[in-house]
Amino acid sequence: MFVILKLKKTLAFLLLLSGLIFPVKVFSTDPTPIYLADPTMFYHEGVYYLYGTGDNKSNNEGFVVHTSKDLKTWSKAVGATNGYALKKGDAYGNAGFWAPQVFHYQNKFYMSYTADEHIAIATSDSPLGPFKQEQKQPIIPEHRNIDSYVFIDDDGKKYLYHVIVADGGNRIYVAEMEDDFSAIRKNTLTKCIAADTQWENTEKAEWTVTEGPTVVKKDGLYYMIYSANDFRSKDYAVGYAVSKRPLGPWKKDETNPILGRQHTKMNGSGHGDLFKDAKGIWYYVFHTHLSENKVGPRKTALLKVAMPSDSSQKVQFDASDFYYLQSNGIKK
Repeated sequence: MFVILKLKKTLAFLLLLSGLIFPVKVFSTDPTPIYLADPTMFYHEGVYYLYGTGDNKSNNEGFVVHTSKDLKTWSKAVGATNGYALKKGDAYGNAGFWAPQVFHYQNKFYMSYTADEHIAIATSDSPLGPFKQEQKQPIIPEHRNIDSYVFIDDDGKKYLYHVIVADGGNRIYVAEMEDDFSAIRKNTLTKCIAADTQWENTEKAEWTVTEGPTVVKKDGLYYMIYSANDFRSKDYAVGYAVSKRPLGPWKKDETNPILGRQHTKMNGSGHGDLFKDAKGIWYYVFHTHLSENKVGPRKTALLKVAMPSDSSQKVQFDASDFYYLQSNGIKK
């Protein structure tokens, strides 16, 4: 018995000693929900990057970024500046950092985003940031504008889809951009979508809302995925419209909404981004309310999308298989 106890003490001492000599950091693997509203997904060289509007504190500081290699297991916030890919002070804006979009163009990463209810574009050498501006200024200083989405067409022309906040509501517009993304060509500014159908204004509000545009091109047609109703409404939902040209006109689909609480059983399902995974499968990343009785912090979710293979088919969201994204605390 004495020998056994002595061996146990010796083993315990050796384990303690090894821990002191070779300290090991252990990161929690307990999953925690990711609370990002207006989320966007960017895929680059085998890694998925997730950005979005943070909670009431972080959305006044910039944009964090989470990463994954399989869309299931997500890192903690791993941006270049204390978890942030874009940090206040490095680019335009003092508060209200909302609805980012990240894209890659000519060996540079770009982030289009909203701050102080104006749109700005910052650049970085990495999707982790830091995203910065040499001149800290918005793209369109003249009026309130939010929810930007930069689309580059096959002919190289660049378009800024965005929301103008004025005249009783949020309405989606588009304008052609300068080649360096520094400004819009004002003579091309065109209204795309306003809330003029029943599902887009279920509460018959005086201030109507269409927002959160994402635009993709497939088989010669342009598809705009967008959200309608106030984001605080349980009926915040997603629809789509189709056009033969990037400036429109746009025809809303009669099956709208294609995503809402009637599909997910969760209030406030909307405002996301369409993207392809490594296998070419389409997905939509979006947010829902926190619960039936509370809007925020909003939770980030993902579902598969079937895009039309010809003009007679519809965009279909598979809400039966959606799931919430969770951080596993994995260190990158």
